[in-house]
Order: sequence, then C-alpha cells, then structure tokens
Amino acid sequence: MTLPLMPKATAVWLIDKTALTFTQIADFCGMHPLEIQAIADGEVAQGINGYDPVVNSQVTAEEIIRCEKDAEARLKISPVTTHTPKKQKGARYTPVAKRNDRPDGIAFVLRHYPQLSEAQVIKLLGTTKETIQKVRDRQHWNSQNIKPRDPVILGLCSQTDLNAMVGAANERLTREGKTPPPLPQIETEEAA
Repeated sequence: MTLPLMPKATAVWLIDKTALTFTQIADFCGMHPLEIQAIADGEVAQGINGYDPVVNSQVTAEEIIRCEKDAEARLKISPVTTHTPKKQKGARYTPVAKRNDRPDGIAFVLRHYPQLSEAQVIKLLGTTKETIQKVRDRQHWNSQNIKPRDPVILGLCSQTDLNAMVGAANERLTREGKTPPPLPQIETEEAA
C-alpha cells in the first residue's frame, strides 16, 4: 500500500483535526495503533507540525468524512494526479569530466556529417556556435590536441539522436534538391 508523504506529520494532523479512530489513522499512515495513541498522548512526535494531507492532495475531505462516519472504513490515498514534467529540450548538461572531449566530438561530426547544420550540432552536442566555428577554423585554444572521435563513444549523445539528426539533415537536402552525402565508413579505434 502506498503511504502518505511524511506519515508522522500526517498522523499528527489527522489526530488534531479529525475524528478518525487510531486504527484508521494507523492504517493510513503505515504505523501501529499504539504509535498513534502515543502521538495523541503527547509522548511521541512532540514538536512535529501537522502535515495536511487534504491540501497536499493525498486524501480528499470527502474520504475523511466518509471514514469518520464509519469506524470500520479505511482511508484510501488519492491517486497521483500530478504528472512528471517532460524532459526539457535545449542545452544538455555535460559532466565536467567529458567537457574536454566535446571539441573532439565536434570535429568528428564536422568531418563525417557535413550535412548537419550548426543548429543541429549545437542541439546534438550541447555546444555553442562559437565553439563549432573555432573547431572548424582550427582556432580553438586546444586545436593541436583535438582528434576527431565519435561523440557516441564519448558519451556526448546517443546513437539514436545522431541518426535522427543525420536523417533530418538528409531529408532537408533532398527537399532542397541536393544529393545527401553517402554514409561515412567510420573506422573504429580497434581496427586502426
């Protein structure tokens, strides 16, 4: 059974604000009826502020009233009505340990997938126009050490995301009447 958020604080509120039995409160909060009695007697949970489960959408006022009328009835927690937010689109976080690999991934994408627009590379690798331009023009502060490496292997993007971007770029070129470049034959580090 799903328990309410902050069960002890919820129990304190239910004891203070409702006429529910100790057993009903104990079942709802996942506690023993003797713990609820100790809270009511002031032996336990001193100083804990009550947590209103009605305001926080864990139970409805109607459900509490229904259970106050029937001592045998049990409170049921309300189904979760909040939905998780969708993943934000846009710049993605790159861990500090992988940030030095980003120029290598940019160089790889620029070399092997020239059909990708700057905006697609920015979205794919979470970089900036300035960084792309510096890598392209070999003006990056670390350009002598940049080696084109697959961004999927570096963990900068997923193969699915890369394939989707390349597919979108190829479709754009086809619509414009240009021939998309053939898929590159990428050498793996083991084969080299």
